[in-house]
Amino acid sequence: MAVVATLALAGCGDGGSTDAGGSAGGVTGTVTVFAAASLTESFTRIGRDFEAANPGTTVVFNFAGSSALATQITEGAPADVFASASPRNMATVTEAGGADGEPAVFVRNQLVVAVAPGNPEGVRGLPDLARPGLKVALCAEQVPCGAAARTALDAARVTLTPVTLEQDVKAALAKVRLGEVDAALVYRTDARAAGADVTAVEFPESARAVNDYPIAVLADAPNRAGARAFVAYVRSAPGQAVLTGAGFRAP
Repeated sequence: MAVVATLALAGCGDGGSTDAGGSAGGVTGTVTVFAAASLTESFTRIGRDFEAANPGTTVVFNFAGSSALATQITEGAPADVFASASPRNMATVTEAGGADGEPAVFVRNQLVVAVAPGNPEGVRGLPDLARPGLKVALCAEQVPCGAAARTALDAARVTLTPVTLEQDVKAALAKVRLGEVDAALVYRTDARAAGADVTAVEFPESARAVNDYPIAVLADAPNRAGARAFVAYVRSAPGQAVLTGAGFRAP
């Protein structure tokens, strides 16, 4: 259900404080970050940069759908930081007393229609997704990209029956890349990360379904100092540059 990526090997420990640029003098040890699947590329880059700025740290990621991550956290999975693709899934954690302080929105994201390279089916907007014979993938509605898709489709007054409902945005996008569907509603950042494998079709209703991404240090964080340092780095100018460069919007 989740993909765990260890970015580097380093020592163990805790402690330290952060400066305005997100670096943390004296912060060491492993920082375990549970993050929405749509953050995979950006956070992997930020993790490497954070380790370089803080020798002696290791960032370990668990990327998955935000709803699955929230469930894992409330069921006791050990983690230091949670970065969600929607406030609703973050609220699952905060209402259970799982956050240390108030979560902060650090980026926003919007949807596009991902289609095969060159857009062979001629998809121009959401109404085209309801054409007979067109195979569409969506995220399940409990997942932030699925909830956003429902909001956008309702705004466009489009009713469609997807051929598959996926548990995270990467899985929905993979259906297009593999040729198993003609189109999928995914985040703009994921379509950009896919490069030449897909074509992204913008549509006006995406402005009605903008997702806020909150981040929080977790109440039971094993490495609380490292968690605070990582959150500070994500919100710092270097971290924000990586995220906006990937297509996220500043909060």
